[in-house]
Amino acid sequence: MAYVISDECVSCGACEAECPVNAISEGDDKYVIDADTCIDCGTCAATCPNGAISEG
Repeated sequence: MAYVISDECVSCGACEAECPVNAISEGDDKYVIDADTCIDCGTCAATCPNGAISEG
């Protein structure tokens, strides 16, 4: 199951830079993860300074 980004996201971009498969992009009000591209590695969750990313 792909990771998801909650409303706690402050659009810092730390997760996007760390994603090994480029599954994260900037959305309208927060970053979003493409579930079809996400490989469930958890790198984004470990990188997020706000803890806004979790397993979906």
